[in-house]
Amino acid sequence: VSTGNGCGHTVLAPHSGTLSSKNYPGTYPNHTACRWRLRAPPGTSLLLAFGDVDLEPSERCARSSLLLSDPQAGTAYGPYCRNSVPSAPLLVTNSSSVTVLFNSTSHRSGRGLLLSYATSQHPVRGTHYTQEHIRGAEQALTPLPVCSSVYCPAGCKDIHGDIWGNPSQGYRDTSVLCKAAVHAGVISDELGGQVTLSREKGITLYESAFANGLHSKRGSLSEKRLIFHRVCLLSSACDNVLEVAAFNASSWWHEMDELGQARAWGAERAALGTSGHSWAAEPGAEAAWLELDLGTRRNVTGIVTKGSSERHDYYVTSYRVSSSRDGKNWKPYRASGAQEDKVFEGNADSHGEVSNAFIPPIVARYVR
Repeated sequence: VSTGNGCGHTVLAPHSGTLSSKNYPGTYPNHTACRWRLRAPPGTSLLLAFGDVDLEPSERCARSSLLLSDPQAGTAYGPYCRNSVPSAPLLVTNSSSVTVLFNSTSHRSGRGLLLSYATSQHPVRGTHYTQEHIRGAEQALTPLPVCSSVYCPAGCKDIHGDIWGNPSQGYRDTSVLCKAAVHAGVISDELGGQVTLSREKGITLYESAFANGLHSKRGSLSEKRLIFHRVCLLSSACDNVLEVAAFNASSWWHEMDELGQARAWGAERAALGTSGHSWAAEPGAEAAWLELDLGTRRNVTGIVTKGSSERHDYYVTSYRVSSSRDGKNWKPYRASGAQEDKVFEGNADSHGEVSNAFIPPIVARYVR
């Protein structure tokens, strides 16, 4: 739970989370406060990773401060500011409940704070930083082994910093690691999770891509690159392209061309590799849907969408997903713990491909 007018980007999930002061990494406002209450499941304790504590220095941190309290043990940590920083980047508590309090008065400088937490079941190792930052904060990753496993907390998607590359090529090793993991679709931003990656030889050029609500940048040569390895929950490989036995749709457009001939933008034209025009719903249709019959129950880990650029600049900007095992009873896809159907970000033009991951995967025969 977070309260106050000084709260910035905040994601508090059951086993991990991320919190920051308002405007981070810009200068935090004057005369604000935020209180975060962090709770871990019973029988576990909280681990807190200090990503950045840059509060204007003052005597006893009176001008701006970060204070942490452990009500179960009756202990407190801090106050912290720029001239009184935490002694270590990782704070291990013996409590399942910690209160984080940030206060500011009049000041002139300071980025504010960035903090991550996880439970003792999932030690915080990955955080949100580039390889250079990780080397300074976590000796276990110096240098990054051939294959390494780190835990990324929830809330990495909106952290400040850039990523270069895409899931198929890998990522420039200066990319923000956990943000890149969200882009690659190996973890969800809502929950975070364990990430397995390797550091391999770099490539000349990293192509940009839009995936899982994040834009990556086009990047130049790097000595090393990060490759994320997906953990498959079922026996089938994660990156296999599933064959569609049949397509169906709520409607489709019957276009009349310049010669007065009809051309159907039928459901069967929705396959990603189809040449020429694609599927399009009847103009003016509301609640249009496209349905894929996979022939048998399959493990669906994600979806890739693309528009139709032949003569018409058509594409889908956002969509919801539902699935069925029998074609009659449909279940909407929702993020873990969410009460509303998830709305996926689609395409911004008719040329590029956009991918979105399903975490956890959908197990179904029909996807709509």
